Amino acid sequence: MLVNLPPCKRSKSMTLSIWFSLLMICMLGAMSPGPSLAVVAKHSLASGRLHGVVTSWAHAIGVGVYALLTLLGLAVVLKQSPTVFTFISYAGAAYLAYLGVNALRSKGGVAAKLSAGKKARLREAARDGLMISLLNPKLALFFLALFSQFVAVGTEITSRSIIVATPLLVDGLWYTFIAFVLSNPKVLDKLRTKAKLIDQLSGVVLILLAIRVVIQA
Repeated sequence: MLVNLPPCKRSKSMTLSIWFSLLMICMLGAMSPGPSLAVVAKHSLASGRLHGVVTSWAHAIGVGVYALLTLLGLAVVLKQSPTVFTFISYAGAAYLAYLGVNALRSKGGVAAKLSAGKKARLREAARDGLMISLLNPKLALFFLALFSQFVAVGTEITSRSIIVATPLLVDGLWYTFIAFVLSNPKVLDKLRTKAKLIDQLSGVVLILLAIRVVIQA
């Protein structure tokens, strides 16, 4: 006699169409402009292609961490704990403001690095990339609102691995592309004359984003 397993015990696998939907959502999320783009652009312009790539993949690791937390169900804890989420929001806002002030003062920004011919350390690029993703409350909201719906679709180990790997790889590849474009010598020569303006604009954007996070927290 065949015995039907309870729904919670059945193993579910992800279909190609469901994965394609996940891929599209992750691509749209990665391509949306924000503080991540500003940080990758800063390191790509100021220190070169390698630094931009390191920033990109450090950022992608942070995205993967959020994906993994969502998969493990910790996103539910985050959603039900306003204190934890508020702390993350304010920490993210503080880091955005810190980057913005440095850019406005050309302290560690594009203009200072280009004029002095000084590159940032690779660990600084990795730190900025990782922190800007881990301390970005928008990523938590993104995975809570959109990504979490795919967690119940794939309960097999392979499916779960794909769920975590997809946003990580999409994010890393997208910002690697941005780093390659911005570190192109022809593009760099055109932007070099606008280095100070780039610093000022990115500084203002980062500070405005920090203010917006505080208001919405």
